[in-house]
Amino acid sequence: MTLGTWFALGVALVLAAEFVRALRQRGLRQRGERWRRFFRHRTTAWGLGILTFLVIVAVAAPLIAPFDPNRQLDIIQLKNQAPSWTFLLGTDVLSRDVWSRAVYGARVSLGIGALGALMAVSLGTLVGAIAGYYQRWVDAVLMRGVDVGLALPRIFILLMAVALWDGLPFAALVIVIGLTSWFGTSRLVRSEVLALRQQDFVVAARALGAQSGRIIFRHVLPNAAAPIIVSAALSVGNVLLLEASLSFLGIGIKPPDPTWGNMIADNAPSIYSAPWSTIVPGLAIALVVMSLNAVADGVQEALDPHEREPA
Repeated sequence: MTLGTWFALGVALVLAAEFVRALRQRGLRQRGERWRRFFRHRTTAWGLGILTFLVIVAVAAPLIAPFDPNRQLDIIQLKNQAPSWTFLLGTDVLSRDVWSRAVYGARVSLGIGALGALMAVSLGTLVGAIAGYYQRWVDAVLMRGVDVGLALPRIFILLMAVALWDGLPFAALVIVIGLTSWFGTSRLVRSEVLALRQQDFVVAARALGAQSGRIIFRHVLPNAAAPIIVSAALSVGNVLLLEASLSFLGIGIKPPDPTWGNMIADNAPSIYSAPWSTIVPGLAIALVVMSLNAVADGVQEALDPHEREPA
């Protein structure tokens, strides 16, 4: 790798650390107890820092990746090269730079994880809020639809989508994953709305003539924010794992475009002779999922009204 690449990587590390430090200091000054609860555990700060670093790396991929991720450098001489100063994480079976592919793969994998989770949580929140607030036949119809969605094997739906497209493009994959991942969130939001709709502030808003939509979006959902945000954070990890599984099976993003999943699939046959080519994307997936879990725990503690500062 060139000195410019090392410099860009160092800047990304500094920016991630500075972002977490500044967020913590500003939050502690302005928000008090809630932010102290969020940063109570050191794993939360580490998780937030790792996620920030990976996002910066993905955004600045052209500056941080020294090679074209799809370029076969030398299929004879540079095949399965071990990590070195030139190739930070080695090369794969087709002599492509593993570091460059991992950096560009972060764009696709994190993008699908974030957008797919956003779609799933938004749809699940809407359906759960409507079902929990209106109840009766609306609740019955929507929840029976959720039951059908949970009972239907997701892989069957995805295989049907693959039959319609010759390799799922990015947008289609996000839509398919989002439309098959919202059922659990809808049940969670419904249970929260059922408990909140009988609270005094909701009854007072109804008595004052507020419309149902205003009550749901201005009064009920903001008070159910904690489980929704936690569900969103966990959903990103679940969608990321699902995308990796689909790409590993060959029904995700079409090669040679890199994702962490198809990097593992491409190099699985050489896992013993060149383990770095599969360990790197696998470790990246594990880091993102663990970091999201740590951040979700911090959010839950910060927004849970029953949490108190330890003595």
